Amino acid sequence: MPRIDNKTFYSTAIEKYGITAKGVNWHSKESQKLRFDIIFKMLPQDMDKYSIADAGCGFGDLYLYMIKKKRVPKEYIGIDSLVDMYSIASERTGCEILIADICKDSLPPADFYVCSGAMNVLEEFETHLFMQNCFNACKVGFIFNALHGEKKSETYNYLTTAQIEEIAAHLGVKKVLFKNDYMQDDITALFLKESI
Repeated sequence: MPRIDNKTFYSTAIEKYGITAKGVNWHSKESQKLRFDIIFKMLPQDMDKYSIADAGCGFGDLYLYMIKKKRVPKEYIGIDSLVDMYSIASERTGCEILIADICKDSLPPADFYVCSGAMNVLEEFETHLFMQNCFNACKVGFIFNALHGEKKSETYNYLTTAQIEEIAAHLGVKKVLFKNDYMQDDITALFLKESI
C-alpha cells in the first residue's frame, strides 16, 4: 500500500492552492519550471516529430510549458489516476487525457514517456512498476525526475543513483543519462531503448 493516500494528498493541495504548482504539491512554480527545463534538455530539439505521454500529468502543466517554449510534440497524451486531474488537464490542454493507474494499467505507446514528480509518493516496489510500465510503453526513451539521496521519509520516496541504475539494468535499458546538478535532493534520468 502507498505510505499516503494519493487522492487525499493531491485533493487537499488542490483545495488549498487551486490550479497552481503548489496545487500539485510542488514547493513553487520556479522549482516545477526548473524540473521541466531539465526534462526539455534531455528531449530532442525537433519535438514535432515525436509523441509524448506525460505520466502523472496533473494539470497538464508540462504541455502548457511546451507550448510556451514553442516545442510542441507531434502528439501529447496526459495520464493521471485522479479524476480531478483528468478534468482539469483535459480542459487546459485540449489534448487526450487518460485516467489510468500507471503502476498496473495498460499504457498507450508513445515515443517518449516523461514523468515529473509523480513517483515522489510511491513505495519502492510501486516506483519499480511505474518505471517498468513507462519504459515498456515508450518507443525511444523514458525521462523522469525523482527525489534523490539516502533520506528516509514517512511521505516521500527518495532514490539513490545506484537504485535507479539497478532498476535500469533489470529493465534492460541500453543507456542511462543522469542530471543532478540543478537542485539539491533531485535527479533527472533518461532511460533509452537504444544506445545513441
